[in-house]
Amino acid sequence: MTGEHPANTENLLPEVSNPVREVAQPGVPTYPEIPEVFHPAPEVIPPIPEAFHPVPEVVHPAPEPYHPPVVYHPAPEASSPVNTIRVFYGVMFDAGSTGTRIHIYKFIQKDPVELPVLDNELYHAVKPGLSAYKDNPEEGGNSVRQLLKIAKKTVPEDSWRRTPVILKATAGLRLLPEDKANALLKEVREVFDESPFFVPNNSVTIMNGKNEGRLFFICLSLIRHLYSNTKRTVGILDLGGGSTQITFLPKSKKTVQSAPSNYIARFNLFNNTYQLYTHSYLGNGLFAARLATLGALGADVFTSSCLPKKFREEVTFGGTTYKVSGIPDGYAGYKLCYYEVMKVIKGIVHQPYEVKGSSVFYAFSYYFDRAVESGLIDGSRGGAIEVRDFKKRAKEVCNKMTKYRAISPFLCMDMTYITCLLKEGFGFKDSTVLQLAKKVNNVETSWALGATFDYFRNLNIH
Repeated sequence: MTGEHPANTENLLPEVSNPVREVAQPGVPTYPEIPEVFHPAPEVIPPIPEAFHPVPEVVHPAPEPYHPPVVYHPAPEASSPVNTIRVFYGVMFDAGSTGTRIHIYKFIQKDPVELPVLDNELYHAVKPGLSAYKDNPEEGGNSVRQLLKIAKKTVPEDSWRRTPVILKATAGLRLLPEDKANALLKEVREVFDESPFFVPNNSVTIMNGKNEGRLFFICLSLIRHLYSNTKRTVGILDLGGGSTQITFLPKSKKTVQSAPSNYIARFNLFNNTYQLYTHSYLGNGLFAARLATLGALGADVFTSSCLPKKFREEVTFGGTTYKVSGIPDGYAGYKLCYYEVMKVIKGIVHQPYEVKGSSVFYAFSYYFDRAVESGLIDGSRGGAIEVRDFKKRAKEVCNKMTKYRAISPFLCMDMTYITCLLKEGFGFKDSTVLQLAKKVNNVETSWALGATFDYFRNLNIH
């Protein structure tokens, strides 16, 4: 899907739906729940008039080393007696586990002493992800080459040599053996080198999970005031195919003190030093969790009570094909499915201290997609729901699998996994508010924007 977006329109979010309590089913294991205390939806946070506020430059240490060229000159587009308007572009590839996405950003700098402002974005995605080409890296390179053709049509030719092209791979390549991943990265570098664009040092890398959360934080900070004067903990949840991330700005010292030391990241942004709680759980993305759930019972055959009884199919993830099925002579439904996915989460996911209190989290990627598919929110507008709404809809989907099979035979498993991840994993209360969106201010929400801005900031563009 390709789309071009001006960067100034606000998403409308519907009212939070009414919670419905679950009814216990006899004979099936149950798990203790945190007492449900309703907290009203958070106050509306006004959008920033422009995508980037002009602020003094701050250079902060980045987890991934980068060596910028000595001189970088964005191209002037128009001149006036007072100042020069500069226009320049950045091309960022997000190589995920289920697809490769290209983000082409256009920036305008109206004053040399100000930071650039995002003017426009073009986004396009192809499937499968790079990891699917682990045994044929040349074809993986071709998938990137096809996306570069879109960049050539979008970026003016006289700007090609000044436009950086960067690819950062996430969980899909992290899950591969090192030699397979390196072969794919090498192929992409060769594709970049033959392109007319500017190829920086370290332009093709596998990004670590902590940096992914940090860059997502930068992206959301740029296009919306996330951390205004609110008593609630505000954070970000991202659910990919191979991994899942949680990132927030702790308001309690106990959160920092009780967290594993490598879950706390410190960095500078906009003249402030931030101390983030951020962690990426490799293998707990939606598609990786499906496989873990299917194998959770230790059987040779990949079967699950989360699937329709008569379902039988081959599924492919990361270039490997698996045979999966329901249990023809067994039972299916929410309670049994919850018991299965619990084994994938319990004892693996850390529960931050303060998310058990009053909090609101922005949730993206497969959180959004599955909420749309199950009818919880309108896909064109996004929406605000509570954790209990995921639980209620998961029960409905699982107990009426025939009705929802046309949407996806995995919808019960996915919705149950999301519910279990939020409640048993991270420890959210049923009343925790989730703001679900694909875009904020009409900008595709992704760490890619944060990474592109971070790149230009480190080039000292002023």
